[in-house]
Amino acid sequence: MKLSTNLLSAAVLAVITATAFAQPSAPPSGIEYPVAHKDNTIDTYFGTKVQAPYQWMENLTNPQLKTWVETENKLTDDYLAKIPVRGWIQHRLTELWNYAKEGTPDQLKNGMLFFGRNSGLQNQNVVYVQDSPNAKPRVLIDPNELSPDGSIQLKFGVPSPDGKYYAYALSKGGSDWETIHVMDVATGKQLPDTVDWVKFSGIAWTNDNKGFFYSRYPQPPGGEAAISHAVVDQKLYYHALGAPQADDKLVYARADLPHAGIGAGVSEDGRYLLVFLQNDTISKNELYYARLGNPDKPDITAKIEPLYTKNDAAYTPIGHVGDTLYLTTTLDAPRGKIVAAKFDDPDPAHWRTVVPQQGPGDVLAGASMADGDIVANYQVVAKSRLELFNTNGKLLHTLDLPTLGTVGGVSSRNDSKTAYYAFTSYLYPTTIYKFNVADGKTSTYFKPNVKFDPTAYETKRVFYTSKDGTRVPMFIVAKKGIKLDGSHPTVLYAYGGFDISITPYFSPMLPVWLQLGGVYAVANLRGGGEYGEAWHHAGMLGKKQNVFDDFAWAAKYLIKQGYTSSKHLGIQGYSNGGLLTGASITQHPDLFGAAFIGHGVLDMLRYQKFSGGAFWVPEYGSSDNKQAFEWLIKYSPLQNIHTGTCYPPTLITTSWDDDRVVPSHEFKFAAKIQQAQGCTNPILLQTFGSTSHTYMPTDKQIRQTSDVWAFEAYNLGIREPPADGNFAGK
Repeated sequence: MKLSTNLLSAAVLAVITATAFAQPSAPPSGIEYPVAHKDNTIDTYFGTKVQAPYQWMENLTNPQLKTWVETENKLTDDYLAKIPVRGWIQHRLTELWNYAKEGTPDQLKNGMLFFGRNSGLQNQNVVYVQDSPNAKPRVLIDPNELSPDGSIQLKFGVPSPDGKYYAYALSKGGSDWETIHVMDVATGKQLPDTVDWVKFSGIAWTNDNKGFFYSRYPQPPGGEAAISHAVVDQKLYYHALGAPQADDKLVYARADLPHAGIGAGVSEDGRYLLVFLQNDTISKNELYYARLGNPDKPDITAKIEPLYTKNDAAYTPIGHVGDTLYLTTTLDAPRGKIVAAKFDDPDPAHWRTVVPQQGPGDVLAGASMADGDIVANYQVVAKSRLELFNTNGKLLHTLDLPTLGTVGGVSSRNDSKTAYYAFTSYLYPTTIYKFNVADGKTSTYFKPNVKFDPTAYETKRVFYTSKDGTRVPMFIVAKKGIKLDGSHPTVLYAYGGFDISITPYFSPMLPVWLQLGGVYAVANLRGGGEYGEAWHHAGMLGKKQNVFDDFAWAAKYLIKQGYTSSKHLGIQGYSNGGLLTGASITQHPDLFGAAFIGHGVLDMLRYQKFSGGAFWVPEYGSSDNKQAFEWLIKYSPLQNIHTGTCYPPTLITTSWDDDRVVPSHEFKFAAKIQQAQGCTNPILLQTFGSTSHTYMPTDKQIRQTSDVWAFEAYNLGIREPPADGNFAGK
């Protein structure tokens, strides 16, 4: 329930329509950039001196910095305003975005359903509740009424087990800092409960509906310092409804592991508390539990007992029957398996394997209990397969999926015969399905109506060979029968990190790009989770260069196969993907015709000093370590900019409110590369406010998405809107 609300006004739509086909003068071929102050700061790492003349930009309250950013924004706005196709893209994207969207519903034991819905152009999703599956939905929370401009984000919400209360988290500008509130579901009235300084937390209710577990950090410094303040010492608390936060009970903490993340869940029957601890690793965790006893009178003081504490694998509970715990794990199964364990005897040597690790290309992406059985979601080379097993491991059913695509948002209960799941693909808008566990039948629960006919286009999965001979999968979406003559404007996207798999999904922008005659490609680089832990490990720490090589060789494949050429090839990446595109243009500046760097981690020598950056050290390594410094200095985008190099046209975006990848990354990188640029290709910086790393209200999403793709379209050779939807770039 993280999307958006607030219809674009008729006046705004009228302006977009009126200007959609206007032909502004072309952007300038040469740009005079605002010169940022440089000082003499030098950092020394293990005897190596590194100049850091823009390090002062890490002080986000500096008035000089704010003036420089404002000047950069004006420069960018002036450039984008002159792109001929920008108005058409925004007009068409608005049309395609304007369709109803729903998420999979959360279902309670009593039959109540809670779900998010967006009528089309609302800035955030509205939360609805149904008192039963056949009841009429009613609005529970409309976050658009909290802030018409979308500056207050509804992050997520969790109903109490009986549906009487709804606890939900709000944040300013989409910051990772959240405040939890509680609502009476029947009346819509707010309870006085307020829980502050919550970050990277869930909400886990006890079954008596009288309170919930959550995770929080110590209060950071006030003002804008909270954006970049490094977070340490997360602790697990219990909040009792009606009590002040000062009375919340500390449940679990680890003073010996200040950078550990701590989270919790309560079993479906309310008898067990499960505590997760993640420390010094991305894809592994420790697992603890407590016996809460009578679910109507849970003992929140119950002793926390260890289950798995070696930090040697992932351990994810999916449910229990009596004293048997079912969980997914990567222990001795790097692509995942499902096992049964005993709370009183959790030793892996005594596990019963329910579903063993599957074939070489099959990765267990998730599982849940449903009517006494197990729904397992497999990822098969970045596409989904959904299967139902009984608790003895017998395969009962393989669900029929519409096409090559992605299953997500599986919602099921061990006491319900109904499961819901979402399915999407590049040419298949997200649709919600309802699965009857008892008879194996699937029906459509919600189907969107998008103004786009996908029949003229197709999605192909190909494999290419990377620099070191590794076989890497890639998806290519294009018009059927496309002539492979190297002329097509092409955008290549990837992520390559943190064990995250990039699977097919629908975006309203994709049909716009296809209608412009474009090709869209997604490479499943090492560092992701597409082939399990081994694939992830092959692209992290000292092997991170494999990720950049995989991306460059994906670009070379597209060129060699005749889809495009360097001058027509654009790249896009966000967050860790922004690191990818930043490293790509500094390593291969002549390989690409345009680049987008979104909220990227660009200063790899100092990222760990801000906000939650220390959590990424297991992925990247830290410059505080000599060996890791030697890896990082070789590819860190900021430190590998060279004066006089001709870098491709590049648009860099960030937000003042991004407290995950703090905006100083983009500020320092933009200041340096603009002054180093050795040709007339534009290097632009766009900085928003009241948005964050993971959140942007719909109106700003449409604006920035239009800006990014218009920038790349223009610089890849698209000079005018399509006359008939079949326009191919010049």
